[in-house]
Amino acid sequence: MMYSMLAQAQAQGDNYSFYIMMGLMLVIFYFFMIRPQQKKAKTQKKFTEEIQRGDYVVTIGGAHGRIAELEKDTFILEVERGARIKFNRSAISMEATKAVKGA
Repeated sequence: MMYSMLAQAQAQGDNYSFYIMMGLMLVIFYFFMIRPQQKKAKTQKKFTEEIQRGDYVVTIGGAHGRIAELEKDTFILEVERGARIKFNRSAISMEATKAVKGA
């Protein structure tokens, strides 16, 4: 009889702690998952907007080359003398380009 009363008392108190734990989990999820992704997307967008003609870049698919021409949302990549490929600006890999420039 005593154990059942303790179990009922504990179950009523768990409602507040459940909501507090869920709130903490949401805050932690935001700071460790959502916010870093938003920062990464923002820096990637800034990087693709700041590229200029003559910059050496690497695409997401792994194509290395210099930018020959820039258009509104596309660019032409010169991979070797005379060989040109047209890509969308979103195809530029910021991490791979920085890694190649740093090496």
